[in-house]
Amino acid sequence: MRFVVFVAAIGIAFTGLVTADENPRAGWAEENVRTVQKKLRESGLYFGEIDGAYSSELAAALGRYQIRNGLPITGQLDEETSKALGANPAVTTTANDRTKNSETWRRLRAGEQRTPNNAPVTPSPGVEPPQAPVPSVQNSPAATDTTIPSDTPSVSPLSTGSSTANISRERLRDYVGAFVLAGLDLHVGSESDFFADQVQYYDQGQLNREKIRKDLVRYAARWPDRRFWLDGDITVEQQSGNRVRVTFPLRYDLRNGAKHSSGKINKTLVLEPAGNDFQIVAVNERKAG
Repeated sequence: MRFVVFVAAIGIAFTGLVTADENPRAGWAEENVRTVQKKLRESGLYFGEIDGAYSSELAAALGRYQIRNGLPITGQLDEETSKALGANPAVTTTANDRTKNSETWRRLRAGEQRTPNNAPVTPSPGVEPPQAPVPSVQNSPAATDTTIPSDTPSVSPLSTGSSTANISRERLRDYVGAFVLAGLDLHVGSESDFFADQVQYYDQGQLNREKIRKDLVRYAARWPDRRFWLDGDITVEQQSGNRVRVTFPLRYDLRNGAKHSSGKINKTLVLEPAGNDFQIVAVNERKAG
């Protein structure tokens, strides 16, 4: 069985921010939010108005900032992120704020970009050429080799004549961040929406989306409190056809009462275009050394 998997959290994704009306010193006070918006816009990560208002667009920008700076991926103005931005943290949230969780990861998944930084993906140094077979991925903690097969199921292409070679690295970073955030959604099992109908799922072979969702729900009960950091950049390897293989180092901290597990894994997603989006057709991971 895999070492760790993204799963939906139960009531933790937005535990605690107060609105400016409830507490003028709160992190969502207009002046503080304007500071954050300006800094994120200067970084090319926020595309909205500088209006001092908390929104899912701002939350998505915070997610982008966290992904690119090795901070816990929350989509929130938490303590670590606010410190990095030179702002005040928002430490609690209202019920209305919590509803923005799903909107946040959906924005990230859509890959909203309005900057000129959309250069085509270039395979990372040392990776295999597009037609090379997919390497084996070691499954943790059993330490057995599991190969993501080349016959993983196909889904519809992005559009006629489209190619994953034209997908930007920024888009793929956003997709990874969206996948992580979906695992913290209050709607348990939300990240199952990222998977194709049939998926090569860790060491369990081909599973359909409903079985994957049930597995995520079970895992949510086992580790209801967790945090994830992107501990380095993504590695992109184009595969045969329209597939792209994305591997990223992920640091994690899992808790359930007195139980605790932390460490680092290298997670691999094999993506294929589906309409104007991607679907995951294979997933695996190995414990990082």
